[in-house]
Amino acid sequence: MTNAYSFDGALVMSLLFVCTCAYLRRVPRLRQWCFSEKSGLWGVLYKGAVIGVRLHIVVAIACTVMAFYVLFVR
Repeated sequence: MTNAYSFDGALVMSLLFVCTCAYLRRVPRLRQWCFSEKSGLWGVLYKGAVIGVRLHIVVAIACTVMAFYVLFVR
């Protein structure tokens, strides 16, 4: 179990946030409802989704490396 207050816990939480936003952006009803605003709280979701969509290869590699680290190294 990762600790949210450690550096690796913060990395895990940020990767999960970006992956979740990118996944939810693919749902048509949520895209219109959540990702239409580009400021405020909904803007944070929008920016996380944009990072996940544009850097999907880097995010996927980071998720794989972090999973290996959490399962086997830590």
